[in-house]
Amino acid sequence: MIKEVQKVIEDDVRPALQFDGGDIELVDVEDGIVKVKLVGACAHCPSSAMTLYQGVEKMLKSKIPEVKGIEQVW
Repeated sequence: MIKEVQKVIEDDVRPALQFDGGDIELVDVEDGIVKVKLVGACAHCPSSAMTLYQGVEKMLKSKIPEVKGIEQVW
């Protein structure tokens, strides 16, 4: 599943974040929980939690049903 998650991040998520000066790094996928690190402008953005849960998590769940959730790591 890690390859599927990486593909969605690279193809669908990363371009949008990079457009705003941020980025996302996939750290791990463990028991359906995707662990990511937000970097660049996203790391300290006040809207990062909304982006993470309403954007990234929602997209991953819609494209990969095995994804149960997302977690930000530092």
